[in-house]
Amino acid sequence: MSRILDEKHNFLGVQNSTNWPETSGVVIIPVPYEQTASYGLGSGNGPAEILTASHHVELYDAELEFAPVEEADDIITLKPLSIDGYSGQSLAQYLDNEVAGWLKTGKSVITLGGEHTSVVGAIKAHIDYYNDITILQFDAHSDLRSSYQKDAWNHACTMARVLDFYNNIVQVGIRSQSKSEKEKASRLGLPIFYANAIHKQERKGWDWISEIIHALSEKVYITFDCDVMDPSIMPATGAPEPGGLTWSQLDRLFGRICQECQIIGFDVSELSPVKALNYPQYTVAKLIYRLIGYMHMKQVES
Repeated sequence: MSRILDEKHNFLGVQNSTNWPETSGVVIIPVPYEQTASYGLGSGNGPAEILTASHHVELYDAELEFAPVEEADDIITLKPLSIDGYSGQSLAQYLDNEVAGWLKTGKSVITLGGEHTSVVGAIKAHIDYYNDITILQFDAHSDLRSSYQKDAWNHACTMARVLDFYNNIVQVGIRSQSKSEKEKASRLGLPIFYANAIHKQERKGWDWISEIIHALSEKVYITFDCDVMDPSIMPATGAPEPGGLTWSQLDRLFGRICQECQIIGFDVSELSPVKALNYPQYTVAKLIYRLIGYMHMKQVES
C-alpha cells in the first residue's frame, strides 16, 4: 500500500479509504521520464501537473450524466515510477513488467508519461497480454524514425520502437513527418489519418470517424501524445504543430470508439507545463477522465 499516493497527490484527489487495489478498476502509473527533448522542455513535469489539475475536475461528468470514478470501481494512483539511472530501453522493460503485473490482476492501466518514449513498455505489456489489438496513436508527428540525433530511443522514434515488436498501428492527427517516415508508413501499410484530411472531411460533412473505426481491431490501446491537439488548446507541449485536432473532434471520436470497440488501456505523454498557464494540464486531466467515462459507458447503459 505504500506505493499508492494519498488523496493530496493522486488523480482526482479521491479518498484512499475506498480505492484499495483489490477493488479498484483503474490503476494510474506516472512515469516522469524526459531525456531526449529536442525543442520545448518540461515533459518530465507533466504527470505531476496532470494529477494536480485533476483535483479540480468535477467527479460527476455533466455531459455523460454519471461519475466515471464510481463506474470504474474507484481509481488508484501509484507513486511515480523511479526513473533514476534508466535509459529509454531499460525503462521500457521496467515499465513493461510493472504494467504486466497490474493487467494480470484485471485492472485497466493508464500511464502518464513524460516524453513519448517513456510509455513504450506500457504498450508492450498490453500487446503481450491482449494479443490481437490495434495501437491507436494520436500524435502530431509520425515518430517513425529509426534513429534521431544518433539515438534510437529519441522521442521522435517512439513508434519505430513499437514497430520492433508489433505493426498493427493506426495513426491519427499527423501533420508533421519526414519523407522517409511517409515512405516507411506506406511500405508497411500503416493507416494514417492526417489532421488536414480530417478537417477537410468534416467541413464537407463526411463521416471521418467511421473511417478510423473501420481500421481498428475489436480491442484498442490508445497512445496519446498531447501535441495531437491544436496549440490553441494545447500550447504546453514540446513541439506544438498548428492545425491540430479540437476537443470536440477528440471527444466524439473517443465516444464512438468506445461504442464500437473496446479500449483496453491508454497512455498520455508530452505535456510540458508552462508556468502560470493552468488550462493545458486541466484539459488533459479532463480528457483522461472523460475517456475513463467512455470506457465504462456500456455498463452504465446496461
